[in-house]
Amino acid sequence: MPLRIGITCYPTYGGSGIVATELGKELAERGHRVHFITYALPQRLTRFHPRLFYHEVEIMSYPLFEHPPYVLALASRMAEVAKYEKLDLLHVHYAIPHAAAAYLAKKINGDNLRVITTLHGTDITLVGLDHTFLPVTRFSIEQSDGVTAVSRFLKRVTLKEFAPNTDIRVIPNFINTQVWRRISIDGCRGKLAHRGDKVLIHVSNFRPVKRIADVIMIFKAVSRKIPSTLLLVGDGPERSRIEELVRKERLSEKVQFLGKQESVVELLSCADLLLLPSQTESFGLAALEAMSCGVPVIASKTGGLPEVVTHGKTGYLHSVGNVEAMAESAISILKSDRLWARMSAACRKFAVDVYSTERIVPKYEKYYAEIMNR
Repeated sequence: MPLRIGITCYPTYGGSGIVATELGKELAERGHRVHFITYALPQRLTRFHPRLFYHEVEIMSYPLFEHPPYVLALASRMAEVAKYEKLDLLHVHYAIPHAAAAYLAKKINGDNLRVITTLHGTDITLVGLDHTFLPVTRFSIEQSDGVTAVSRFLKRVTLKEFAPNTDIRVIPNFINTQVWRRISIDGCRGKLAHRGDKVLIHVSNFRPVKRIADVIMIFKAVSRKIPSTLLLVGDGPERSRIEELVRKERLSEKVQFLGKQESVVELLSCADLLLLPSQTESFGLAALEAMSCGVPVIASKTGGLPEVVTHGKTGYLHSVGNVEAMAESAISILKSDRLWARMSAACRKFAVDVYSTERIVPKYEKYYAEIMNR
């Protein structure tokens, strides 16, 4: 039975917002009415759909408030939309502050509204563990009617650090493999790299946890053995420091800073290898997107990445900071066309068979029905 669903997420550049938006779009395609309740239009909510709606959260500006009361404004807007659009449930992505705001909205509406919270990563491993937010994070999780985590790793961390008195269901991230696929683009590689170069790529929000300096040093070792170009996609607080490192290592002619890009499919379709040596990843959406485009992955053996990348089959995993081992694995893939082709095919098959929308979105629908019937 079609549901009326409210979705709240951070609409900015980042994995949680991307997954939440794609989920809403897929649910609308399946006949549900989906209402996004956020302070800005989600990045990937770009096309009209008769069952997709957007409700902006307006934040009051008042001299008495040194910091605008966003949580209260969000809760009020959630309650309003839930009442007048007759929502069945609110699905909030990121525990803080969205789950807390959803709890208030539920109380305003008389407890009939169901709340499902999806944990994505730093809302648990970083923000939630701060002593300032730990009690409200635990409370918000326990007061949710349903809780999901995007990886088995994240579920384990949540249970260990918060010990919530609630069940947590693992429903992993997903991608539309019809969109994320390797496409043929005439002259693409010629515009990005020198003729004959192998193309390595890194996609992130350029934060310290991504260890982009390791990306540079891995690439430096690779480029000594194999003619290659590195594409850096994204932007963030580490960019200036990494630009300086690239100049220091005299790699400026081989490294391209492409900034944020609306569509990464074209770039991944020109790439031979993704580098993701993160300090931790709760899931590793960038790795999954690359794999769906047939790009093998060199990554850290940490967090949820082993749930996405199969060592020796779809790429290689090494301990955090082991630049030498990562470089050796990258070289072994790039110097063997046969190995690359085998891994590329395995990447695509794994993405389609395990993490496609067709596999994952029905799990959310089943979970919604379970929560509604409790």
